[in-house]
Amino acid sequence: MKKTKRRVAKATTMDAIKAMRRGGREAEQELLGPGFHSFDRAHKSKKIYTRKAKHKLNGENS
Repeated sequence: MKKTKRRVAKATTMDAIKAMRRGGREAEQELLGPGFHSFDRAHKSKKIYTRKAKHKLNGENS
């Protein structure tokens, strides 16, 4: 019978990066809940019309 060599898996830098990403995703889901959460939103212009009083400038009707 031939003896076969057993392959030993080595931890690489890519494995470490994947583990850190996985841990970061799990931590984010614990804080914010499941699903996608955007962190970089486009700036909303003051010129955009909205009827809500909290968005109006100093209570003016403009």
